[in-house]
Amino acid sequence: MNALFPSASAGLLERTAPEQLALAGGRRLQLRAVRAADSPALQAFFTALSVDSRHQRFHAGVSQIGPGLLRRMVEVDPQRHVALVAETPGAAELVADARYVHGADGTAEFAIAVADAWQGLGLARALMARLGRLARAQGLRQLYGDVLPGNRRMLAVMRGLGAELHPHPEDDELQRLVFELGRSLGAD
Repeated sequence: MNALFPSASAGLLERTAPEQLALAGGRRLQLRAVRAADSPALQAFFTALSVDSRHQRFHAGVSQIGPGLLRRMVEVDPQRHVALVAETPGAAELVADARYVHGADGTAEFAIAVADAWQGLGLARALMARLGRLARAQGLRQLYGDVLPGNRRMLAVMRGLGAELHPHPEDDELQRLVFELGRSLGAD
């Protein structure tokens, strides 16, 4: 594994060496673990998302994230909450946020948001693949994420990576994407 994604025995994200991502159209980004100092940039990222993109991410009309949620998003325990950001080289503008939070019985809930100008370039796919590798390295067996039925792009990307689509167990306004890590997201 590279410096950003250590072996399972290390169990922590290395926070020093960003990974370079090459996307469609030759665009490049750096992928790294979120830091507490990212709070203003993460707030700016979420505020800059279109109303539709924020609704797809939070399943509600959110104009900005409150201080409590923002703190929980940047002050993470990497043993239980893996959070990655993608940033532009040089300008260090955040253009994506991807994370999962451990649940019970070897599962974790994932969430991804990509800046509108960066959608459709393969970034969500690359982020989900990395979350899957990290989750397997931490010994998780399943990643799941809740999605609105109208979020067709996310549904298509995640199903293309091997996610199974299920009815949400508690909310009929949502659907649940489930990755069984032993057989999806590039499992061996």
